[in-house]
Amino acid sequence: MELGTLQSLNVSQLENVPFGKKEVVTGINKKPHDNALLVSAGGISGDAQGDLVHHGGSDKAVCVYSAVHFPYWAQRWGREVHAGDFGENFTVSSLTEHTLCIGDIVAVGQALVQVSQPRQPCFKLGMKHGLPRLQLDVEENGFTGFYFRVLEEGLVSRGDTLTLRKRHAAAITVAEANRVMHKDKYDREGIASLLSVAELAESWRQSLTKRLAKLDEEAASGG
Repeated sequence: MELGTLQSLNVSQLENVPFGKKEVVTGINKKPHDNALLVSAGGISGDAQGDLVHHGGSDKAVCVYSAVHFPYWAQRWGREVHAGDFGENFTVSSLTEHTLCIGDIVAVGQALVQVSQPRQPCFKLGMKHGLPRLQLDVEENGFTGFYFRVLEEGLVSRGDTLTLRKRHAAAITVAEANRVMHKDKYDREGIASLLSVAELAESWRQSLTKRLAKLDEEAASGG
């Protein structure tokens, strides 16, 4: 099943960006790259992240954002939106958070990748655009993007087709995962369902496990 195309392949190097009275080291200012790049478990060749605690790693090897959302942001901001503006590696056409599920396996170029979690943007996205609330806006409207882990490394190029190789049996969409994490935080059934997906990223598993334990404690104490 064809999902869409890789509209832009974006990478960046680290740079120091002024933020208030200090400078922040970041790789969020990603720019389109015209040549094929190697996508591997450690990320994309020629790309860098400034905060390896919250970005990068095997569960977050590739950050993906849909160009479908660009008109919304363009209207809201009153200016054009470009590939890489959300700090994403893959700018994709057609597919959104409602298209793919946690654990889905996707082929792109020579690589085989898997959806691991929705993206949770940090303050640097707002810093990039001079919009302090942008991090919250993205979470509230669900236009978060998501991450791929890499199952099989390979070269990837702009214009490559993304093809669904295997739909995960649980069929929990990225949008549903966002709902559970950000909106209906007391949905015990939703949390349990998401935790049942072995392919869910470890950081999300830890957060939701703690939340469920807290809900259980409150229920036991009559809170």
